[in-house]
Amino acid sequence: MPLEFDIKLKAKDMFRFNMYQTYSGFSGWSSIIFSVALFGLAGYNFYTQGEAVLSGVFMYIGIGILLLVYMPATLWFRAKQSIKASPVLSQSLHYCVDEEGFTVTQGDASGVLGWKQIYKMVATKHLVLVYSGRLNAYVIPREQLGDMYVTLAKLAREKLPKFRVRMKVTIKDV
Repeated sequence: MPLEFDIKLKAKDMFRFNMYQTYSGFSGWSSIIFSVALFGLAGYNFYTQGEAVLSGVFMYIGIGILLLVYMPATLWFRAKQSIKASPVLSQSLHYCVDEEGFTVTQGDASGVLGWKQIYKMVATKHLVLVYSGRLNAYVIPREQLGDMYVTLAKLAREKLPKFRVRMKVTIKDV
């Protein structure tokens, strides 16, 4: 029995996808670690040298805050722009998931992503991401998926190798 649902992406969904892409990799974690190190360095300098290096302390704190705030703010504005600018993202998408894979339809256009073409499937707290490559993914908000999440997770476990599926089913989902 095929699983069918409609999805309308919002800016917050694209933002969450962009945040996941950015902060699940090395560059995201390294920017956080670097920011924390800058805060530590500011505290150390203030503790050891006092007010003599106050400008340096403020510089370290400022750069640390900039690293922590700049990227999420940029990703938020990029997500809003991409939803507004793209007619594909701003309209509703119809998904049909069956034994063959994912079929995505919008108006007269449709595309098929077979199970063998899926790079990986990941579920976060708010999204299900169906990757067709390392960077490109179908973004499916879990709130719009509703009760069908459990069925989708079971189907993904059946059709994909274990190392390509990161979708947990909890008691809350059932």
